Amino acid sequence: MTRAGFVGLAGRPNVGKSTLVNAIVGSRVAIVSMRPQTTRRAIRGIHTDVEAGRQLVLVDLPGVQRPRDVLTERMQKRVERELADSDLALLMVNGEEGIGPGDRFIARALLGARAKLPTICIVNKIDRIGPNELVPVLAKAAELDGVDEVFPISAKSGSGLEELVKRLQELVPEGPYLYPPEDHSDQSSELLLAELIREQVLNRTREEIPHSVEVAVKEVSTRDDGLVTITAEIWAETESQKGILIGKGGNKISEIGTAARRSLESELGTKVHLDLQVKVKDRWRRDENLLDRLGIE
Repeated sequence: MTRAGFVGLAGRPNVGKSTLVNAIVGSRVAIVSMRPQTTRRAIRGIHTDVEAGRQLVLVDLPGVQRPRDVLTERMQKRVERELADSDLALLMVNGEEGIGPGDRFIARALLGARAKLPTICIVNKIDRIGPNELVPVLAKAAELDGVDEVFPISAKSGSGLEELVKRLQELVPEGPYLYPPEDHSDQSSELLLAELIREQVLNRTREEIPHSVEVAVKEVSTRDDGLVTITAEIWAETESQKGILIGKGGNKISEIGTAARRSLESELGTKVHLDLQVKVKDRWRRDENLLDRLGIE
């Protein structure tokens, strides 16, 4: 009998949830940045162990936060819906920072998600702290409301992941696979390409830019010689933000485009011509119809 289930991954912004999903799945399904709130959609990463007959559908959720506009309100509601539909929950905390009020708030929120979900607390980034600092963090993690088990890991180095995956495989319910075993994610190829471009924007702009930017892929075509042409738009909310994204003499958009092209080529395994344009979409984060079209439910 096979086992398969949804695993909701919750935590404060920037604790390493996307890095963990990519590490378990074994390929890039979620972008990673040092900027908080990198993840805007609930992205499902699929890990299938055919030999064991186990499938984990890891739902990388936006970081839990107080909504401040239509975009973040939708992100928060998506967190709540996905957790309610999950078979078990992972609460990730940053071992380097310790357990804080935000972690305790999220732990209590998990208790209210549907019936109480089996909840594992993951203490991440153990590669950055010594055993003397780690032990008290693990003890405090075990005391969080609703937490059943605690696993110390490093999503970046892979330490502790084998034990974590094995335990998750034991906890998901019996049943058929939820996705074809060859799938790694449920997101469209266009969305993944747009996210890879946005990742480079996040990593190369100042604090006033990241939350105001979205990327939309408008066209993807392949020539006979294998060259893939991608036309995409970067949206800013103001003319001043557009100017920052373009940079003096176009140096910033050139820097973003070069880095994004390399990332896209690595993902697609072929040469890429990337046509990037920066456009102003005034107050796009508050536009319900536009957010619908972007797939930010």
